[in-house]
This record gives sequence, structure tokens and C-alpha cells, in this order.
Amino acid sequence: MSRARNRAGAEIGRSRQACQAESWRKFLRLRLGLAGILAFPRLIPQLAREVERTLTIWRISDGKPGHDNQSRGLAEAILRSMQGGEHIIKLGETRGFFARLRAAVKAAAFLPAPDLILAAGHATHPALLWLARKFRAKSVVLMKPSLPLSWFDLCIAPEHDFPDGCAAPNLILTRGALNRVRPGSGEKSGKLILLGGPSKTHGWDAAAVLSMLAKTTDRGGWELTDSRRTPEGFLDQIRERFPGIAVYSHSETPPGWVPDKLREAKEAWVTEDSVSMIYEALTSGARVGLLPVPRLVQNSRVLCGIDRLVADGFLTTYARWSENQRLADPPETLRETERCAEIILAMLCPNRTAKA
Repeated sequence: MSRARNRAGAEIGRSRQACQAESWRKFLRLRLGLAGILAFPRLIPQLAREVERTLTIWRISDGKPGHDNQSRGLAEAILRSMQGGEHIIKLGETRGFFARLRAAVKAAAFLPAPDLILAAGHATHPALLWLARKFRAKSVVLMKPSLPLSWFDLCIAPEHDFPDGCAAPNLILTRGALNRVRPGSGEKSGKLILLGGPSKTHGWDAAAVLSMLAKTTDRGGWELTDSRRTPEGFLDQIRERFPGIAVYSHSETPPGWVPDKLREAKEAWVTEDSVSMIYEALTSGARVGLLPVPRLVQNSRVLCGIDRLVADGFLTTYARWSENQRLADPPETLRETERCAEIILAMLCPNRTAKA
């Protein structure tokens, strides 16, 4: 009898404990549920960031500064409007078709899957096509390719690459090559001189350039830099003859020095041979003067493009400047890199969320 009562008492005790435990569980679920509801507005931005898809860009580089300047400028412009990241596949020191292809595949093995792959230069084209097909990414080639245009999702090329025009639906023609320069804002006061050097299209007349610099810089406040093609020793002549000009060798300036200086520039002089620098200066919104150097050819596509810029009022020739010593305001600021970035985002990534 006593054993039965003990068992009954034990069962009642366990039942009470179970009821108390269930009550605590209900209480905790209620409290946690309320806390979650109250905290939800604060969690929304965090959850959005976690679920938001970002843009992954691969940029294939052949190591040539001029080509890198174009692809890097485009990648930067895209990522200014879209959340994402950039990864570089370097082929600069690799030679041979299959060697470059193997190097590209090896470099890509541990990278996040791309949405876009950008490349400039003929050496990059096979790797661009191979990786785009392998990862089902969009391929964007800069400048006129040696392979058929239809093999690429998009081609962005200067107008002078297609002097007779082209109706290909995947082709974007630009005024000059793309670059990293961004137009400056607000009041600008900088003065910059950009020197090139002998090339396939131009020679060099050091005495004439020095003579023109003497006249164009007599008001002071100028900064000057050269390029890889500038003849050795020419900067020393400038330092000796024009102590008022702040001279910086291209080999001593940090990456991005020229784009940063151009954003601050109100006026700029560029030697005619340096086509890329001319378009960079026009992209900055500065008044741009053209320092002539001897032309070795007269009817090249690139030079015809420069002549059109002069005719359209984008550039002031040294001869025209000599008449009134004034650089004319360009009719507009070139924004080709930003324009192409917007087209790419609209055509190839229409469902992505742009940055606020």
C-alpha cells in the first residue's frame, strides 16, 4: 500500500516538473519571439547585405600600361555604380598561346566565379574567351580584336579602330580610348603639362618643345611629367631652363598620379604624339592645348581623330593659342568610360541592384 502511494507521489512530482518546464519553454518562446520582432527592423539592413548579390569582375592583363589603363578604368567605373570586387589575372611575363592559356586557368582556379571578364590586348583574347565560356561569364574586349567580334559578348573600341563604321550589335564605339580619369568638380586651378616622345607616327624636336614651353608657362604655377617615350635627359634640360616648373618623372610618381592631377587641372598642355594623354586630359574637363611635334605620317586613323577634336573645338592648337594666349573651353567633357560602364550594367547585368 505504501509503495503504491510512493509511486503515485512520484508520478505527481514528475507531472508538476513537466508542467513547469513546459511553462518555461512557452515563456521563453514568447520572449524570444517578441525580441525577434522588436529587433527585426534593425536586422533588415544586415540581412539585405547578406543576401544581396554582388558583381565579380575578372580583369585579364597583358602587362602593358596602356591596356591596363583602359580595363582598369572601366572596372573602376562599373564598381562605382555597383557593389562588387575586382580580381586581376596577369599574363604579362608569359609567352605563347598555350602557356598564356594555362597561366590564366591556373590563376583563376581559386578566384570567386566571375560575372564579367574584361581584357585589352591581343595576347589576352584566347584566355578571355576560354574563361568566359568555362565560367559562363560575359566577355568584354577593349579595342578592335583580331578574332571575330561575334565571339565576344561586347567589344568597346575607339572610333578610329573602325573608320568605315560597323553595325555589329555588340560593338560600342568611343571617342578615344577609355581611361581612369574622372572629371573634377568645383573650382579648379591646376596647370599640367604632359610630354610624350618619338613614336611610329611622330618624331621629336626638343628645341621646338622647349621654345613653346617658354611661352606657354611664363605665368608660372605649372607642373610637368613625362612618359616612357620621352627622350633621356630632356627633363634635365627643362629643370635647368625653367626652374619655375615643378618637374616629376613618370618613374618617380605613384600610381594614379596623372589622373589625380588632371582632376585638379584647369588647363593642360599635351604633346600631339601622346594620344592617350590627350583623351585623359579631355576627360578631366580641363582646357587642353596641343603642342605640335613632327608628324612622320599624315593620314593615320589616330591623327585623323586628333584633327577632328581640333575641328570640333575640343583642343586648342599652339598656333591658335599664339593669337590670343588663351585655351578654349571644350564643348563638353568626355565621359566615355562612365558611359560604357552604364551600358554594360544595363545590357549584361540588368537585374543587379545599383549602389545608392
